[in-house]
Amino acid sequence: MPTENALKARSNNSCELCTSPANLSVFPVPPTSDLSAQQSIYLCDTCLGQVEGNAELDINHMRCLTDAMWNQEPAVQVMAYRMLHKLSAESWAQDALDMIYLEDAVKTWAEQGIAAAEREGPTRDSNGADLQDGDNVTLIKDLKVKGANFTAKQGTMVRGISLTDNPEHIEGKVNGTRIVLVASYLKKA
Repeated sequence: MPTENALKARSNNSCELCTSPANLSVFPVPPTSDLSAQQSIYLCDTCLGQVEGNAELDINHMRCLTDAMWNQEPAVQVMAYRMLHKLSAESWAQDALDMIYLEDAVKTWAEQGIAAAEREGPTRDSNGADLQDGDNVTLIKDLKVKGANFTAKQGTMVRGISLTDNPEHIEGKVNGTRIVLVASYLKKA
């Protein structure tokens, strides 16, 4: 796997957050990752569980973020920023957030993941299927598009949707126009 080999070389075969050499795996950094080494990081099981939210945050273990935030790799900076944000109730984490410097594009990437995590709940289609950024959906009824003078017809495919802050809405292109659609009028393709 070329991504994993690149991450092994980049990280010196250790976790890019805590430097542990044990049980390492590739983690594509959400919300959008092309699965390349530039948009992925190498994590140990302990860090992976905490990043994914499958394990309770171990505050002492996460103190490693005060070193990881200075890593030169944008994907590592993004994950350190997001985890420090989760821990911002801790004074040391808040101090680290005050000190961290991210390029504008990297900060935007980091904040996209925070916004996605803080969204009220999952966005679901008319059948209750979870929708994700990049999914394709089909309209299940005709919808009049206000301000654009056209009707989006039932059966129209909307490709590569984007989720919004409101779990009841998505954004997508219909007839070349980017519009907001109500998720309950859509079916995952």
